[in-house]
Amino acid sequence: MLLQPDCRVVIDDTPFPARFTPERAPRTVAAMRAVLPYAERVIHVRWSGEAVWIPLGAHDFGLGYEDATSHPAPGEMILYPGGVSETEILLAYGAVGFASKAGPLAGNPFLRILGDLDTLAALGRETLQTGAKAIRIEAL
Repeated sequence: MLLQPDCRVVIDDTPFPARFTPERAPRTVAAMRAVLPYAERVIHVRWSGEAVWIPLGAHDFGLGYEDATSHPAPGEMILYPGGVSETEILLAYGAVGFASKAGPLAGNPFLRILGDLDTLAALGRETLQTGAKAIRIEAL
């Protein structure tokens, strides 16, 4: 079954079709939809592997864990609701073992990029070399 996009993730002016995953984390999807369009910057992760992240400090979405994972698939975006480490959004572009200096973490999967994962990986590796990139999540 071919999934139809219901949102778009734009990184450094490169658009990626995406889909929210309410079947996995309905409260997290609702919280993220409530802040759309969302614009920020992503930086490369420190401990987690092949991913970029948005540090959100002490921001409280009022969420707990929903189908939380430490190993998001390439193209999967997760929200860590805070606790052991700061609140953050992570976007995997390759192999990830989600962690912080405090140890392993798990985040709620709320969105999946539906295609062009090779371009996503290239942008992720470029972020490691050149620094922060603009990111925008918008509903279609």
